Amino acid sequence: MKNAFQWISIDQETCMHCGACVGTCPRNALFLHDLTVAADENCNGCLMCVRVCPIGAIEKVSGGKRR
Repeated sequence: MKNAFQWISIDQETCMHCGACVGTCPRNALFLHDLTVAADENCNGCLMCVRVCPIGAIEKVSGGKRR
């Protein structure tokens, strides 16, 4: 599933699928499916997921824009 809004980039190869980002998202925009973390259109770019990722697998996309 592609992100409807491109606020964040998730490096799936670095991600250890711990679920920290999923659990902290205030809008329930992140989900874990088949060992892939993805964001949906509920993502508003608050970047809580970026802050809590223990290994830095999630980064802010410069400018954050609609795709």
